[in-house]
Amino acid sequence: MKAPIIEIFSSFQGEGLLIGQRQIFVRFAGCNLNCNYCDTGDSKSEKSGVLMTPQEVTDEINKIVTPDCKAISFTGGEPSLYPEFISEVSKNFDLDIMLETNGTLPDNIDLIDELDLVSLDIKLPEHFDGDFDEEIFLNEIKSLNLLISKSINVYCKVVILPSTKIKSFKEVVEKLSENISNKSDLKIIIQPSSPLGEWKDINFKLFEFSEVVGQYFDVSTIPQIHKILDIE
Repeated sequence: MKAPIIEIFSSFQGEGLLIGQRQIFVRFAGCNLNCNYCDTGDSKSEKSGVLMTPQEVTDEINKIVTPDCKAISFTGGEPSLYPEFISEVSKNFDLDIMLETNGTLPDNIDLIDELDLVSLDIKLPEHFDGDFDEEIFLNEIKSLNLLISKSINVYCKVVILPSTKIKSFKEVVEKLSENISNKSDLKIIIQPSSPLGEWKDINFKLFEFSEVVGQYFDVSTIPQIHKILDIE
């Protein structure tokens, strides 16, 4: 068994609920989507990665793990393309296992063992240059309900762009509210796209987005801290 790996590195988690926590990141190559805001464009193609075995990845993690490291984060690209590989690596560690995913492959996510936390991106129409495929959102819903039913900690991250419209954002949040099995188990992270200098009137917009989500879910607004710190 092999999977294409872009990089394995140690850093602080720069997004979401575990922001500031030291983690080992395993970045896979290959993605089933083509989001226009992607900040790891080199990971979209499987050809960008180096084929590695689970044991080789395990060995690399062991070389860089430190006492302050609390979790291994599988990211990409789209890591859920490689569920068996993630399970094979994860069984070698006592660290928490985190998955950073677009949530569009619920059947694959269901195959991953040992998951402790999932950061699931909710896609908006503005995230794509072409027409928005409704199937993307439906699969994200399936993944969320699956994870909640398995009592796996999961939160949603929604990247907002300067072009994101309140109307379309509200429609997505309302649909999310209508289709999630247990809303009290879900937290939404609003993440303004980087760099923040591209925004005008960002404070005003962020308050509006937060108020929309707050009608249905627990919400926080958190930028990409690793960009501010200028670290990977």
